[in-house]
Amino acid sequence: MTVLHVRHRTEYRYRRPVRLGEHRLMSRPRDSHDLRLLDTNLTVFPAPSETRWMHDVFGNSIAVSQFADETDHLVFDSSFRAEHYPLPPQTIWIEPYALTLPFSYDAADILDLGCTKERQHPDEEHLIDAWSRGILEESTDRNTLDVVIAMAKAIKRGFAYRYREEAGVQSPEQTLRLASGSCRDFAVFMMEAVRSIGLAARFVSGYLYDEKMIGASGGLVGSGSTHAWVQVYLPGAGWVEFDPTNALIGGHNLIRIAVARDARQAAPLVGSFTGAADDFISMQVSVEVTAE
Repeated sequence: MTVLHVRHRTEYRYRRPVRLGEHRLMSRPRDSHDLRLLDTNLTVFPAPSETRWMHDVFGNSIAVSQFADETDHLVFDSSFRAEHYPLPPQTIWIEPYALTLPFSYDAADILDLGCTKERQHPDEEHLIDAWSRGILEESTDRNTLDVVIAMAKAIKRGFAYRYREEAGVQSPEQTLRLASGSCRDFAVFMMEAVRSIGLAARFVSGYLYDEKMIGASGGLVGSGSTHAWVQVYLPGAGWVEFDPTNALIGGHNLIRIAVARDARQAAPLVGSFTGAADDFISMQVSVEVTAE
């Protein structure tokens, strides 16, 4: 178990004062058996006229802020402390009927898994199908967990990571053709790949930390920006974390904030302003994770 302190700061700057629209922030994790939330704090500048909290359709915690005054800059500064208990890969227990592919989910689960089993992006040339089938055929015993792990490792090994500041994700076909992308692109690609072999998958947004730095001077264990990965539903184990960017399995070094069927539903911060297009100057995001 590690006690982590996470600080996530986003700052917008504008050329002249603009009127801010509604902003929705996802930065608060949920208590679970693998993460115990100790305390949280959220500071917004300028102060909103109203901030309310809600749970979306997936149960994610969202802060919704409204603003009355015009401003030339906007800052969201969120932090929390939590105890993290990542699941080692060797403890992932799967129901006997689901140990090998293909298998059908239990009838009681299928209804609730719903759209998480359905492809979200077109694959007109069946490129994703062919890539997934290649991974499947390399497995002599078609062990379910081994195949999904192999997919994560194949993305890590065969795709070049490329940081992208622009919003949104590439299509899975484009990620495959370029053999490169951001963590968001890799997560969406892997979701489509596992869905193509009949498995349910969800997009996850959160934070990544480097466990090797725990205990180092200053306690710094990670920094940078938000991270994205994927969950796959495995009967017996439930929703299991797979990070194709780093080939991490079971939530190791991952701090989950939001889960969703589609990447667009798990954006860390979305909002709007009223003004000219060139009024927007910049957005700066910093994430710092320290260990106590």
